[in-house]
Amino acid sequence: MHHVTVFDSSKLQVDPVYARCSEGYTRASHIGPAHGGALHTGMGTCELAPGGRLDRHVHSFEELVYVLAGTPIIELDGEARQLAPGSCAFIGVGATHAWANPGGESARWLDLQTPPARPPELPADTFFVSGAAPETAAPLDVRDPRSRRFFQWHAQQMELEAVRETAPVDAPEISASMSSALLAYSGIAIKMLIDHRHGAHLGNLFMVEYQPEVVLHPHDHPIEEAFYIVEGEIVYIGDGQEYVMGPGGVAYAGVGCIHAFENRSGKRVRWIESRAPLPPLHHEYRFDRDWAYLATRLAPAAER
Repeated sequence: MHHVTVFDSSKLQVDPVYARCSEGYTRASHIGPAHGGALHTGMGTCELAPGGRLDRHVHSFEELVYVLAGTPIIELDGEARQLAPGSCAFIGVGATHAWANPGGESARWLDLQTPPARPPELPADTFFVSGAAPETAAPLDVRDPRSRRFFQWHAQQMELEAVRETAPVDAPEISASMSSALLAYSGIAIKMLIDHRHGAHLGNLFMVEYQPEVVLHPHDHPIEEAFYIVEGEIVYIGDGQEYVMGPGGVAYAGVGCIHAFENRSGKRVRWIESRAPLPPLHHEYRFDRDWAYLATRLAPAAER
């Protein structure tokens, strides 16, 4: 099962759940039960107009956020932070949070809701509490140990040669550790954005980068994946169908969907990827080519 779409700002709409306790807040759903049949993945683009707000509320699901544009303010369990493009936030089950946009341009962020928000005919999963959204906040400081539910992504984190160099002791970054590592292999780089380090139990978000000519062979997973293209062009192959995707393109691969990626553009491509639920410790990937190889090894024995 797969699904492909493209973000279109005309699809941003007011959700009735938030209408009475917000101003200037809209969302476009990309992946969910009604868009691709996803059971664990609710991916969408949220927008908050200049001067807009979303009052304090809690969810019975996890929400993972990546800021695409603007400088919104988020208040999370009483602590307010001003975010910027590349900022990430984890909103746990039952965490009280609110949004505001005192800036002069619209703020936009990608969110993963896992499990997806319930439709109106089912019991409520979002509950508003007293108090309006904050009007001011200090900029996000990821070096502050209290910023444990936040992360700040920037392009330099994907540069292999840069991360190979020794970092100065007073470098304005988080302390070097395995949690700050870049995973790189076969022309592919992966940088984790939000995962169990931030408290996530039901899903994660990470940035993926493909160099030119990279091919990821057909495979499937026992979990759901969604992909939001932020830079470049990639060929997504889902269940044998090819799609050329650029910035704003969204794809979904459900459990058992055989999918692949090919970078035929001659340029770098990046996307934000989500997984829900979190993958198992073993057998996360099932590559067709590996099992086809086994078949060739076993063929002589089968013919005896």
